[in-house]
Parts: sequence; structure tokens; C-alpha cells
Amino acid sequence: MGAIFDAIHHKLTDAFAPTRLEIEDDSSRHAGHAGARPGGESHFNVLIEAEAFVGASKVARQRMIYRALSEEMAGPVHALTLKALAPGES
Repeated sequence: MGAIFDAIHHKLTDAFAPTRLEIEDDSSRHAGHAGARPGGESHFNVLIEAEAFVGASKVARQRMIYRALSEEMAGPVHALTLKALAPGES
């Protein structure tokens, strides 16, 4: 994958030690739309499962992830779709 994908993967792994992490570069579906970059890596879908989310609300989980990815969200990433789960949730 690309550098931004790798950075997202690395930062989420370091911050949350997930038991499940799926990252999909969805940029191709947004070509020509606002925020789309010619090389892609502007729109991502993330599914993450981690103990760190136990007892946290959906909003709190999203804030935790956005904090971990603050650099990417301030620049190259235009959109991030999140599904953050605690172990055993679906």
C-alpha cells in the first residue's frame, strides 16, 4: 500500500494494539470529488477492534482514533469512515 495507509496502520497499531484492524483505501470511489487526490490515499474505511475501547462510547472511540491520526487528518486524509469495536462486539 501507500505511505499514508502505512502511517495509519502503524499509528493505530501502536496506539491501540488491536485484535483486528482492517484498513481500506476507498479513494477510487471519490475521484473527482472534493478532497480527492490524484494519487489516492485521501478516503479510508477503518474497522478496528481493541481492548482500549471497552466501556468507551462511540464518540469517545472516534475521538481516540482521530487523536492518534491527527497528522493525517490535518492534511492528506479527507475522509475517514470508522467502525471501532471492543472485543466481542459486532
